[in-house]
Amino acid sequence: MSAPFHQKTAERGNIIDGAGYAKSLRDRLAVHVTNLKEAHGQTPCLVVVIVGDDPASQVYVKSKGEMTQAIGMESRTVRLPDTTSEDELLKLIDDLNRDNVVNGILVQLPLPKHMSSLKVIDAINPDKDVDGFHVINAGKLAVGLDGIVPCTPLGSLMLLKDAALAHGDTLAGKNAVIVGRSNIVGKPMAQLLLNQDCTVTIAHSKTKDLAEVCRAADILVAAVGRPKFIAGDWVKDGAYVIDVGINRIELDGKGKLVGDVDFDGAKDRALAITPVPKGVGPMTIACLLNNTIKAFCLQNHFPVPEGV
Repeated sequence: MSAPFHQKTAERGNIIDGAGYAKSLRDRLAVHVTNLKEAHGQTPCLVVVIVGDDPASQVYVKSKGEMTQAIGMESRTVRLPDTTSEDELLKLIDDLNRDNVVNGILVQLPLPKHMSSLKVIDAINPDKDVDGFHVINAGKLAVGLDGIVPCTPLGSLMLLKDAALAHGDTLAGKNAVIVGRSNIVGKPMAQLLLNQDCTVTIAHSKTKDLAEVCRAADILVAAVGRPKFIAGDWVKDGAYVIDVGINRIELDGKGKLVGDVDFDGAKDRALAITPVPKGVGPMTIACLLNNTIKAFCLQNHFPVPEGV
């Protein structure tokens, strides 16, 4: 886990500066990349595979490539048409698995409907699975072994720990509620918080009295993909709120990004809260870079830099 960002909470109020933390993390990772190159003469390499022309995915992949190069790593992007067959994609992944220069493989989701995301993720060598989605990495997280942790939950935990530190607090013993049970965010987030000695509840669409469950949370993580789903009065006074949602809505004839939490209604109740945008989102890519460096070191039997 990377070193704390040390937010100046008194100056910034209770807004968690995810963009600022992500920049500080990328700066530290750039130093690690430089040191690894000097020590071993090798450069970590990330390959991102995108199938189809989904506009949001295209923007996200472009950003990943730029940030990978900005910290000194090698970035490759493989763009495939949406007519690509599943077998062709699996063959490409097999080739990348066998390529010793490639340290990280990420297949951008969502995939076209004729492809199985689970089958594609399962095909990636778990040692190169820098998204942390492979069942082996999920299993390592579940039993407390050192593996590659999904980027968004990892970034969310970094922000939570830093916010608690800024308030002279700790996560241990707190009641954590995660709204959302996906394999990408909800389930790994629950395991990470269990590992921090929290008492964890995973809530979802079938949870009875969801509002009351949320109101009992010292830590509330929203990951449901529904704009402003968590009302402000669902937030306990003094809670830490991590909003993973990124939803585009129309407001006054213009597009606007909002989270899964009603930010305006929750911000005065929360002790610390992530905004959307500039909250969890920037941490996802920063943690992808973090995971690629870790994978590079483990594959080459190099010491993993402290904080990675």
